[in-house]
Amino acid sequence: MSYQERKVTSKIGMVQLEGDVLSVGKPAPDVALIRNDASTARLLADKGKTRVILSVPSLDTPVCDREARRFNQEAAGLGDKVRVIAVSMDLPFAQKRWCGAAGVDHVETLSDHKAAAFGRAFGVFIPGSRLLARAVFIVDGKGVLRYIQLVEEIGKEPDYNEVLKALKKIKA
Repeated sequence: MSYQERKVTSKIGMVQLEGDVLSVGKPAPDVALIRNDASTARLLADKGKTRVILSVPSLDTPVCDREARRFNQEAAGLGDKVRVIAVSMDLPFAQKRWCGAAGVDHVETLSDHKAAAFGRAFGVFIPGSRLLARAVFIVDGKGVLRYIQLVEEIGKEPDYNEVLKALKKIKA
């Protein structure tokens, strides 16, 4: 496994990320994840749609909760050509419970808990805690990675305005 040169910080200090270092303009990795009903979902199965992919440590934390709720509000106005996906290491039934309790219906939650395939393929896996670093990726309808925002402090929210500005540019 490769390790990124960049690290992110958390309450425990600096943590090293495991996985590939991705580049804007290159094809995005297509990995299998688990839906809330325990079925398998391919991350890039919906060709033609732009995907906003949120990598979050756990939906049951306040920052991840706020982030997913904010993107749920934004997703309501993005149209059917944009798919917003939140990926975490949470178990699928925990994600389903959280979505129901939070009223989130415009963000699809997918679990990476089995193999950490997403975390490693997108370079956001934190091996010591088996969590994902906070990041936002935008993949266009052709499967090309168009935007990456790795949040350097896991306890902080992403820059929503930057993500939305990048998405608007990609959709245009």
